[in-house]
Amino acid sequence: MWRYEKRLQYPVNITTPNPDMALFILSQYGGPDGEMGASLRYLSQRYSMTNKECQGLLTDIGTEELAHLEIVAAIVHQLTRNLTPEEIKSSSFAPYYIDHTTGIWPQAAGGIPFNACEFQSKGDPITDLTENLAAEQKARSTYDNILRVVTDPEVCDPIRYLREREIVHFQRFGEANREDGSKIPYEIEHITCLLLFG
Repeated sequence: MWRYEKRLQYPVNITTPNPDMALFILSQYGGPDGEMGASLRYLSQRYSMTNKECQGLLTDIGTEELAHLEIVAAIVHQLTRNLTPEEIKSSSFAPYYIDHTTGIWPQAAGGIPFNACEFQSKGDPITDLTENLAAEQKARSTYDNILRVVTDPEVCDPIRYLREREIVHFQRFGEANREDGSKIPYEIEHITCLLLFG
């Protein structure tokens, strides 16, 4: 299905620790619009897709989201490695540290743990592909928010890369939605229009 290479999809080289910034970034690991939810969403939805092209697309993007999860984890790790007790105590990272030390744990920036309710898998191709369009835009918005508050160029560089990939995924899901929607039998489409619009 795919080949794992033991290197990040995009390099992360952060030299200055910043535990406060790590909490912002952590939201894209296990937050409501993060990479963990995205990978599970797409890899779950692929089974109910009506054509092989959509199944392949969801597999491709789902596994790429796993690579993005690695990038986000690497950013958080590099922002929190070698912290002194004083740096931890004087940062907003201190409560996280008490529970997880500097381990990577899926949560939102506000501290809410990851939950499978963060993503949908409805079993209807059009519903799921439309859900994915919204998910990619929400992830892009979160990366935009991170870029508004993070100024370190070593952090911003991989974040910009991840943001760009959200845009590409949005475009791919739009193409798939148009393609899959065109294959709906006329009778079903006609009945749906009657139910919705009378």
